[in-house]
Amino acid sequence: MTNDDVLAALAAVIEARRGGDPDASYVARLLSRGEDAILKKIGEEATETVLAAKDAGRGAPKERIVAETADLWFHCLVMLAHYGLRPEQVLEELQRRAGTSGLEEKAARRAQARDAAGE
Repeated sequence: MTNDDVLAALAAVIEARRGGDPDASYVARLLSRGEDAILKKIGEEATETVLAAKDAGRGAPKERIVAETADLWFHCLVMLAHYGLRPEQVLEELQRRAGTSGLEEKAARRAQARDAAGE
């Protein structure tokens, strides 16, 4: 199974949990609690990822970074499902950005935001 397949399969499982029994499924419970609960969980997981990286910089096992990043990505997939989005859309956006300078990409997004605000 490719990495793309893993994300697609996980997204399908998450989508299948939509409307499921919140007492039987963590994903169903999180989706049933709505946007604030989902976004709060992403914030928690992002913080845990940062702390794992900081700890690794001080000699802790780097594998913890991988585990915490997996938790963060999982919860991001739940968020995408909540908004009716798919991980393939994120991968397409990353592909679109490939080969573009990060500084150029950021400047283009800023210019686009300025143009939209000036309309």
